[in-house]
Amino acid sequence: MAHLLIVDDDDAFRETLAETLQGLGHRTLEVARGAEALDAMREARFDAVFLDHRMPGMDGLQTLAAMRARIAHLPPVIVLTAHASGSNTIEAMRLGAFDHLTKPIRRDAVIEVLARALRAEAPSAASTPFNSEEDELIGLSNAMREVHKRIGLAAASAAPVLILGETGTGKEMVARALHRHSARADAPLIAINCAAIPRELLESELFGHVRGAFTGATGDRPGCFRAADGGVLLLDEIGDMALNVQAKILRVLQQGEVTPLGSHRTVKVDVRVVAATHRDLSTAVRDGSFREDLFYRLNVLSIQVPPLRDRLADIVPLAEHFLRRAAASDAPKALSTAAAQWLIRHSWPGNVRELRNLMERCHALVRQRVIDSTDLAGDADGGSMIDGGNSLPADWLDGELPASVERLERLLIAHALSQTGGNRAETARRLGIHRQLLYRKMAQYGLD
Repeated sequence: MAHLLIVDDDDAFRETLAETLQGLGHRTLEVARGAEALDAMREARFDAVFLDHRMPGMDGLQTLAAMRARIAHLPPVIVLTAHASGSNTIEAMRLGAFDHLTKPIRRDAVIEVLARALRAEAPSAASTPFNSEEDELIGLSNAMREVHKRIGLAAASAAPVLILGETGTGKEMVARALHRHSARADAPLIAINCAAIPRELLESELFGHVRGAFTGATGDRPGCFRAADGGVLLLDEIGDMALNVQAKILRVLQQGEVTPLGSHRTVKVDVRVVAATHRDLSTAVRDGSFREDLFYRLNVLSIQVPPLRDRLADIVPLAEHFLRRAAASDAPKALSTAAAQWLIRHSWPGNVRELRNLMERCHALVRQRVIDSTDLAGDADGGSMIDGGNSLPADWLDGELPASVERLERLLIAHALSQTGGNRAETARRLGIHRQLLYRKMAQYGLD
């Protein structure tokens, strides 16, 4: 039997969660404020804490930070929120939360997270204050919430990070979010695309050179590692880097020093390396195009960024975000229900980048205020903005009606949620169903 602390200003939710936990055989103490939670933890030992994010006075993240500062042996803290965002998920994990869950929370989810919490210790947290800048990592699908959690955990560390994902998934945005929430947030983030620079120039870009090192070297150049000293260097598309440069990267990671081209003098640098690639580095190691020792040195912490086709619930919110950004100070264009359905049906081989480009093109070419599916079907030149016609993709039909109906039902619920800003009561009203049925459907389709 565990002793559990519940901190939530919502009386009904607090009591319901307590009844659930007590029904599992545990003892609970319920408080409504962060300050009350701190007092309780000074007086008694708890095996885990359920902590609400939005509360009057000290909010959940402030309470968690205070717990870390004042409680010597902090148990696992599970942060709960009804208003999830990438930013607060990242920050909760960076501050040392064991997990970050979105309300409403199913009984089986409570059982599962509590079982994990009682078997583990909460992670340590970095000491830097929260950077309130809003993340551009739009998306609250289960897949993206896992990315947010991994960013938060990585932000609390100083180890190298390897970001993996298809082209266009937003790997650089992940790196920038990691930098914003890390202890190096006030230091520079330098990004270099290893695939975009000729191999003969990449060494000079990375490590710098001295005057006369090669033809055209008319002066000294510090290079990216020295420019990022104290901060973070993003090596984008590192899978395309030549083997001889890989060897020098490994030396920097091991020794913390660089040698400019044409010089015999080493220079100490303090740089956190974040690498990103769309390639399968394990395969590259096997075929000899990527150094095994560098792969293991980089792959200390890894973050897998999902393709857009695995983030159906994020497609419409992302599209609306890009339309707002394209509109700047003007009123942004809106998406019709048919247009939203079209977007969700598309396979998105270009991922988020393809969606962003499509929305920017729609903003420029569509004259009316509402974008319809017919606007997505053809551009001003008579071509296709995205592939497909008025029929559903072949893989939606699968030869069985029930599977096709479920896919369409998931699409409609995801679109209604995006249109209401996640307001479940309004979503249920628009769909003409009871709220409890909506909750069950959201859980069934991974939209919770």
